[in-house]
Amino acid sequence: MSTEQTENAPQEELPVEEGKEEAAAPETEEAPAEPTEEEKLRAELAGTREELAGEKDKYLRILAEYDNFRKRSARERDNIYADVKADTLLKLLPVYDNLERALQQETADEAYRKGVEMTMNQFLEALKALGVTPIEALGQTFDPAVHNAVMHLEDPDKGEQEIVQEFQKGFKMGDRVIRHSMVQVAN
Repeated sequence: MSTEQTENAPQEELPVEEGKEEAAAPETEEAPAEPTEEEKLRAELAGTREELAGEKDKYLRILAEYDNFRKRSARERDNIYADVKADTLLKLLPVYDNLERALQQETADEAYRKGVEMTMNQFLEALKALGVTPIEALGQTFDPAVHNAVMHLEDPDKGEQEIVQEFQKGFKMGDRVIRHSMVQVAN
């Protein structure tokens, strides 16, 4: 018989014993067919694509981590530079204080006074070149972010929280306070 004839021919039913219905299987069923070469290649391609997507995801995550590390390192480097610069300037400010005291003293030697003034001007120019500016205090309203009140004065002629005397000049570098102004506050 040909293949078509056997498929279309009626099949005989075999008697099934009770309780063994599940065990009996028709003889015409064949074992599952082997996947074709094309199906194997498609399955392999799908697996490779998944693996590639996983590797791409890992690559993008590592790239993002490296970029974050690079930015964080640059920020830390800039902060360290600013901290060292501020610390160095803080150690030089007593020189400013001494020059200011020298200028406040009376002297008969004008050449000496002119030399101290020139030194003070050069020092202020160097501070300015480094981005350091003095904090204005006298006559200003007290601001605890930039002023340090060491004395209090009751004076009805002065405004509320007005700075009436500056004992030590304060300095800022950008928005960062290097040294607070030491002041006396009224009312």
